[in-house]
Amino acid sequence: MKELSRRTFLKTTALAGVGLSFDSWAVAPENRRIGIIGLDTSHSQVFSKLINTGNSGFKVVAAYAQGSKDISSALQLKAGVTQAVIDMGIEIVDSIEALLRKVDYVLLETNDGRPHLEQALPVLKARKPLFIDKPIAASLAGAEAIFKAAHQYQTPVFSSSALRYDPNVEKVVQGSIGKVLGADVYTPAELEKNHLDLAWYAIHGVEMLFTVMGPGCQTVSRSYEKDSDLVTGIWADGRIGTVRGIRSGATSIAGTAFGEKGIAPLGPFSTYQPLIDTILNFFETHQPPVSAAQTLEIFAFMQAADESRKNGGKRVALPAFSR
Repeated sequence: MKELSRRTFLKTTALAGVGLSFDSWAVAPENRRIGIIGLDTSHSQVFSKLINTGNSGFKVVAAYAQGSKDISSALQLKAGVTQAVIDMGIEIVDSIEALLRKVDYVLLETNDGRPHLEQALPVLKARKPLFIDKPIAASLAGAEAIFKAAHQYQTPVFSSSALRYDPNVEKVVQGSIGKVLGADVYTPAELEKNHLDLAWYAIHGVEMLFTVMGPGCQTVSRSYEKDSDLVTGIWADGRIGTVRGIRSGATSIAGTAFGEKGIAPLGPFSTYQPLIDTILNFFETHQPPVSAAQTLEIFAFMQAADESRKNGGKRVALPAFSR
């Protein structure tokens, strides 16, 4: 893989995941103020409502509206989401710097992964714990850069799809069917020219797959057609996981896990609440629940899928990953 050698990957994951001491941060109990960057996604509205109507003690108090500058679907959402946030009593500020003066934690919700590094840097420098909504970046190189900056500024950060915390996925992770021997998932898979193909939306399915299969994918191959994809990953121990990407007809985000003791459903998506609970716990503890290594392996998987598409569906090897 051209963008990530084995040495580079191991160095990046080591930097992102080792030597960060967040337990020593003293955070006053009354400091539970959350800020949002990016009001061009419905997540900003939904997350704000779930947090501010809950009894966690956290509250979204301010938001910076700027998100994508050129993705039409995001631009179309911005005005409506901004007004909804204003109606909740959340203050709109005119810069990230102004936001950081008012909050203790940040949700980076910009729909477009390309500006995430630029928007994350002042948050990381200010040492405000940061959740970055999916996709963490538009490319593997972008994801690497964010984790390197998080290590440089000793600031906790993580990214995740809500599907990682789906109740059915959680049951499988907790051992309901024993060891997972394989899994098949399906997901909407709209494409966006500035992002890895699977990163724009199919990342929901990819995250669900990796959550139940765990790390260790060795090769990826992809069959691509205009209306659908079938991406097959083979893990180092011979297990197989697939992602069916759907661009035409009925769709959902769900799947099936195959285990030693049974077969179990995954999904479909039902609620953002488990993700919100995880984010707030992360803000409280400063301990990222999803490691840099996990997220980078997911991006390496998606990059390999793009390479396979360009090479007529041939298998593409992933780098050897840090376990």
